[in-house]
Amino acid sequence: MKKKDCFFLAKIIKKYSFKGEVLAKLDTDQPELYKDLKVIFLEFNSSLIPYFIEKSKLHKSNLLRLKFEDINSDTEADKLIKKNIYLPLNLLPKLKGNSFYYHEILGFEIIDLNYGSVGEIKSVNDNSSQALFEIEKNGKQILIPINDEFIKNVNRETKTIKVLTPPGLIDLFIN
Repeated sequence: MKKKDCFFLAKIIKKYSFKGEVLAKLDTDQPELYKDLKVIFLEFNSSLIPYFIEKSKLHKSNLLRLKFEDINSDTEADKLIKKNIYLPLNLLPKLKGNSFYYHEILGFEIIDLNYGSVGEIKSVNDNSSQALFEIEKNGKQILIPINDEFIKNVNRETKTIKVLTPPGLIDLFIN
């Protein structure tokens, strides 16, 4: 399984028992969708390795308690701490309307209702407190905050996102 064909689901944060169980912090608004997984992929040195789940259950609000096959001690579980958990993209629930996954909008065109075509989304920067569309137009990078108030329409068929940004925002990057 290749990382580009997967999505990040969780990070293993600590051991839960001396029998090899671990707790993973889920990165989702719908943790109940992932309580009955049979297999996940753990990232080791940029490779995704399948791990089969013996049992799992939700623990508190966004934690998943996992017991993997062949992991039977806290020493074995130690090797899994801080590992990222991935699942294949086809397990993501389909979104509708103006909701989207960051990976799905790469290559979409941003159209500002006042400015016109802004450019193509090259990536999404979610490393700051405000996620940003990273758009390229004529060799220049334009950053637009991903804000529900700005996003007016997401059209998956035409691969466009219509936005209404504050006056002057796009001009900051173009001029």
